[in-house]
Amino acid sequence: MKLFDPTTLEIYRALYTSVAEEMGTALRRTSFSPNIKERPDYSCAVFDDEGRVIAQGDHMPVHLGSMPMAVAAALSEVEIGPGDVVALNDPFAGGTHLPDVTLVAGVFAEKAEGRRQKAAGKRRSSAYCLVPTARCLFFVANRAHHADIGGATPGSMGLATDIYGEGVRIPPIRIVRGGELCEDVMKLILANVRSSNERRADFEAQIGSLKTGASRLLEIVERRGAKEAREYAAHLISYSARMMRHAILSIPDGSYEAEDALDDDGISAGEIPIRVRVTIRGDRARVDFTGTAPQVSGAVNAVEAITASAVSYVFRCLVGGDIPASAGLMEPIEVIAPQGTVVNAAPPASVAGGNVETSPRVVDVVFKALAQAIPDRIPAASQGTMNNLTIGGIDPRTGAEFSYYETVAGGMGARPAQDGMNATHTHMTNSLNTPAEALEYAYPLRVRQYRIRKGSGGKGKHKGGDGSIREIETLAPARMSLLSDRRRRAPYGLHGGADGEVGRAWIIRRDGREENLTSKGSWNLEPGDRVRIETPRGGGFGKKK
Repeated sequence: MKLFDPTTLEIYRALYTSVAEEMGTALRRTSFSPNIKERPDYSCAVFDDEGRVIAQGDHMPVHLGSMPMAVAAALSEVEIGPGDVVALNDPFAGGTHLPDVTLVAGVFAEKAEGRRQKAAGKRRSSAYCLVPTARCLFFVANRAHHADIGGATPGSMGLATDIYGEGVRIPPIRIVRGGELCEDVMKLILANVRSSNERRADFEAQIGSLKTGASRLLEIVERRGAKEAREYAAHLISYSARMMRHAILSIPDGSYEAEDALDDDGISAGEIPIRVRVTIRGDRARVDFTGTAPQVSGAVNAVEAITASAVSYVFRCLVGGDIPASAGLMEPIEVIAPQGTVVNAAPPASVAGGNVETSPRVVDVVFKALAQAIPDRIPAASQGTMNNLTIGGIDPRTGAEFSYYETVAGGMGARPAQDGMNATHTHMTNSLNTPAEALEYAYPLRVRQYRIRKGSGGKGKHKGGDGSIREIETLAPARMSLLSDRRRRAPYGLHGGADGEVGRAWIIRRDGREENLTSKGSWNLEPGDRVRIETPRGGGFGKKK
């Protein structure tokens, strides 16, 4: 590849990253739902004209690692023209789970050397004129978690046994054509979701975010030229690959095996083991999940994009310094996820929890394997669940439907040189809890408690982080769903550190009765009922002297 100027490369890294970050800012500031506006549960990225990711915002790891597959699916199914926006959420076409909707658009520039068009009523060659044509320079994409996308339960995170019960499944289709919103497509989607006005507003915010990204990229091209912008996009991808190969070289050659398990799938009671063998040979890594449990009836199946995303996240954590978040990161890494297993489910498997519960377990098991090779660089297990809580019903203040969705923070695993952090979102989620004020303003809900679950982290030379306690009261009849894990098998400690403490949840009925909850399920709530979640604590690291 042609030589590049390191200073210019760093400038382009910052430019492309700033485009993705500004897309995220635009999406957050113009969205309507608290889940996107307050948490913020979204991600944005920039791709070259071949669909290879160039840069990503500092957003959700589970989104970012899987988004390239969604963009590839969009490009293979739809010929994206100027002004077009393609929408998809199909987990079997690069998506994660149905609430995560991805929008993709091309960034086009006109060129004067376009096609020749014959002038009307004239025959001489001199009667031909040049008509500018558009050429695609980049693609921009964003993914946002919509608080409801249909299905049997409010929030679309219930225990369906196939994908058809989880909500509206959107294959790659145009939602905007030539700059005009496809109203028929939008009507079809909105007719099958709750809180349709909120959904529409969030879709429009996503579309606006893509326009922001396209404008900024065209400004770069205007200043520096399309040729240089494309060349340095390719250099960034190559540079990321070299950085990742260097990081893998620092891991001793060998094969390292590990196993962990999900508690259950919500339908049956048995554990669901996830097994991995990480093989390091020079500057390449193979991550093989052969031996992992077959896909299950419940909603914890992960699709291949999620598993690849989790592996990408783990290895990116091993790279020191600020590395371009481009397609090059995965070039030296091979992921083997046998189809039909819980880490690469085949349709029509239910997958709502694969994105949020299986992805952190994949991270846990890959880190556990690598802890054998580089023990001084790998932390103990964090909470290993996102504690997904959804509540929906009719808001008595407005008479309109509401759908509340949130993940709840837990304990971070202890690190080789320091304690784990308390009550934080770890690994595959990079979101926040909805502020109490915003939650109570938007929904007929009241936050009764939100605090750290003291003294719960795994003991050791370095202590695991404490979990959190979140208690919410409903002020209206509602349907509540919980999708969580680490209720039986605790987050593991490392090198003599103790395991963390498992999580638990229960309903406190308005008459004072307490009802213990399983890790996964749906329940009816009446006004005055409270849901209390105590999240898991991180494992400890090293023996305490």
